[in-house]
Amino acid sequence: MTVPSEMPNKQLLTFRQPVGVAAFITAGNFPTAVPSWYLVPALLCGNTVVWKPAEYAAATAQAIAELFWHGGVPRTALHLVHADGEATFGGLGLALERGVVDKVGFTGSTDVGRTIGALCGKHLQSPCLELGGKNPLVVMEDADLDLAVHGALFSGFGTAGQRCTSLGTVIVDDRVHDDFLRRFVAATEGAAIGDPHEDVLYGPMMDERFLDRFENRWLALIRDHHAVDGSQGVGRITADNPRAGFVGDDPERGIYAHPTIVSGVRADDEIANTETFGPLVGVARFRDWDEAMALANGHGYGLSASIYTNDPRSAFRFHDQVSAGMVSINNSTSGAEAHLPFGGNGKSGNGSRQSGVWVLDQFTRWQSVNWDYAGKLQRAQMDVAEVDADRDFRLR
Repeated sequence: MTVPSEMPNKQLLTFRQPVGVAAFITAGNFPTAVPSWYLVPALLCGNTVVWKPAEYAAATAQAIAELFWHGGVPRTALHLVHADGEATFGGLGLALERGVVDKVGFTGSTDVGRTIGALCGKHLQSPCLELGGKNPLVVMEDADLDLAVHGALFSGFGTAGQRCTSLGTVIVDDRVHDDFLRRFVAATEGAAIGDPHEDVLYGPMMDERFLDRFENRWLALIRDHHAVDGSQGVGRITADNPRAGFVGDDPERGIYAHPTIVSGVRADDEIANTETFGPLVGVARFRDWDEAMALANGHGYGLSASIYTNDPRSAFRFHDQVSAGMVSINNSTSGAEAHLPFGGNGKSGNGSRQSGVWVLDQFTRWQSVNWDYAGKLQRAQMDVAEVDADRDFRLR
């Protein structure tokens, strides 16, 4: 029998090296948090960074960049580029073609992520794609319903539903569906909405374009077999379409939208399979576990998911079968733990992870070093030693 030799007089080392130049495109919301978890680790890993923020967050992005520069980050290490989507895509393609960008990161919609992924693949690059979600929240029969309502209220309507981790569909056991829905509607109707300087559940939409999509695309997914639950309005909050208890002087001074609950959602509905970026939450019912999982996974996204239950067997079964990259048990779908990996699968991303130690894999590359000082050629996996077998050896 032969085995590889120990190869004396040799050191084998591994190093993490910066990728080089990293280009980040943030098209989503959260103009401070999302860029920070790209910029800070990328710079700390020794990379040069080019950042193209969302057009509607240009002033905030400029302020963040100024803080970096005044804090000591060289302007040659952090570059801020303001451009629209078409110009950005053209510039990125040219940079990849010329080999001056070594890593691409994108936060935004799944459709744009596909386009950027295809462009990077053409140049043999693996981008970091943080995309959308249709995040399910499952409520089991044994759940604490008040706790589940609080989780659904925050993750569905916090930030006006404008997070990648915002709740998409509440999937409720048939035996507690009506009770949960009644409580959820009551909590939503009583929630404070309005001036973001006050203590409110959410304030305005980020931009007119998001309100337009909400009113003309997402609300248009409501079908005849659905029910819009609650006694208040749908769409933009105005003097003619008011919300009781609105916080602030004049809702028409901002871009405010009513929270909307749509029940009667089925697995094959468009509204169950489309990311609705705004204050819209679907509610579906299930009679058995397979039906619940079909609703939780059938949309093809895989970012965040939540289950409310007091049975550990349900919790472990859920995390084992759900497609999401992040799972919460008795907590909402929205938000993330900074020391855990953040990211999704399927239409929510390409498996890349941010946050914690896992972010290092995005902004560094492994290099192995074989330092041989034997004075002779030593062939890895080829030089072998002869070992005589002890044929009389027995295990006792």
